[in-house]
Amino acid sequence: MSDTNAAIEIRQLNKWYDDFHALKDIDLTVAHGERIVVCGPSGSGKSTLIRCVNSLETHDSGQIVVDGIVMKDRASVDSIRSEVGMVFQQFNLFPHLTIMQNLTLGPMKARGMSRADAEARAMKYLERVRIPDQAHKKPRALSGGQQQRVAIARSLCMEPKIMLFDEPTSALDPEMISEVLDVIVDLAEDGMTMIVVTHEMGFARRAADRMVFMDQGAVVETGTPEDFFERPRTKRCQTFLNQILSH
Repeated sequence: MSDTNAAIEIRQLNKWYDDFHALKDIDLTVAHGERIVVCGPSGSGKSTLIRCVNSLETHDSGQIVVDGIVMKDRASVDSIRSEVGMVFQQFNLFPHLTIMQNLTLGPMKARGMSRADAEARAMKYLERVRIPDQAHKKPRALSGGQQQRVAIARSLCMEPKIMLFDEPTSALDPEMISEVLDVIVDLAEDGMTMIVVTHEMGFARRAADRMVFMDQGAVVETGTPEDFFERPRTKRCQTFLNQILSH
């Protein structure tokens, strides 16, 4: 039975790449306003999982329900994508367009907004990510951290109900990581429903309501950040934390 309070429901989700079983019977429910951090070693299925949520990857069995919409056909996928924003490791900005043009393209094309309304919305979210003065520059004029904040603002311009972040700081120089994470923390504090795949454990302690630890395509542990960091229940989780916190 469907959980009416769920922003995302994943039931018995399986994904294969030929003979490789990438996701194994995943069950995960995310409540409206909940902030989930997904972590685990490389190749554990973290990115594949969140890419399945907006059908960037197709799952082979199981069910995904996003904001009450069951993912089953092209129409449902389009409806889900209109509710879900996604920020990737790479910024994926159009290099020949200004920041303002990058941000207004989606609302004008997909939402039918006027240019004036789209530009007003773009400035609102550029202020939100703390770079309104960059609006008329091209992406190449911005630092990596600024470009990633533009990518976040671009997703916010579509006013999604849910945000997915796929290792949003992994392509950044160390000094730029905190400026991006601070923006994501602000969104979390405003009550945005989000799933964040990251190795940034300091961010997880600050922003997560719940930790999800994956290994070898399966969810091994879930729990509060306090339980996860102070009282891991499995040897695999303990080993992962020892490795990542020792760096």
